[in-house]
Amino acid sequence: MTVGEALAQARASGLDRLDAQLLLGHATGRSRAWLVAHDGDALDTAAAQAYRAMVARRAGGEPLAYLVGEKEFHGLPLAVGPAVLVPRPDTETLVDWGIELLRGPLAGIAAPAVVDLGTGSGAIALAVKHAVPRADVTATDASAAALATAAANARRLGLEIACRAGDWWAATPARRFHLALANPPYIAEGDPHLDALRHEPPMALAGGPDGLDAIRAIVAGAPSHLEPGAWLVFEHGHDQAAAVAGLLRTGGFAHVASRADLAGITRCTGGRRP
Repeated sequence: MTVGEALAQARASGLDRLDAQLLLGHATGRSRAWLVAHDGDALDTAAAQAYRAMVARRAGGEPLAYLVGEKEFHGLPLAVGPAVLVPRPDTETLVDWGIELLRGPLAGIAAPAVVDLGTGSGAIALAVKHAVPRADVTATDASAAALATAAANARRLGLEIACRAGDWWAATPARRFHLALANPPYIAEGDPHLDALRHEPPMALAGGPDGLDAIRAIVAGAPSHLEPGAWLVFEHGHDQAAAVAGLLRTGGFAHVASRADLAGITRCTGGRRP
């Protein structure tokens, strides 16, 4: 089987051209440019077998990032696997807001304490630490496997963050923070979108009957874990901004606002503790 034939078979299985090239590049250790230039080259048996197996898994809905073991987020290459959500471009809106706060309202703090609640792969925590090295960043997660992934990514990238096990604020019982960022599970139980995400960890996706259980818990525990003037910012579903804003205001937060992602979808809502 040649490079061109392998790519054609993947297309016939329903994969788009980019996915097919990325999978073949992973199986052969070659770049996309090399594949294009060597369309007629024969694949060795081991690479062809590995590629066919990955194509079948991708056609079955498994995320590309799990198959190649990596996903770029905010310019950082992150190792990912089934224990963590695949980092998504939408979440960069949350990171950008956090960085803006650290460089703006929180700029006068020498080592602002930042927590990423429910870190998964460590994407948010590591992106913030990379952009604002002076930040004292803590990453928490209730999943030991997820936390191990975040810690491994931190070591590989040479970024120093603290990883703490526990459910939301319980992971840091004695700490107070100047900035808390969270991309918690926010999809309502029974939502049809969950089927398309069946390969990703359910505990990181479903957030109770209306999708807001985790956000309620984080807001409720925030007063005893945030410094005066601290910010709490969430990523949430496309139709949840008003509900999240209401929870923050009821929880005593001021300056509550929302931001849209690159697609124009209201994706994040946050507020400041008086």
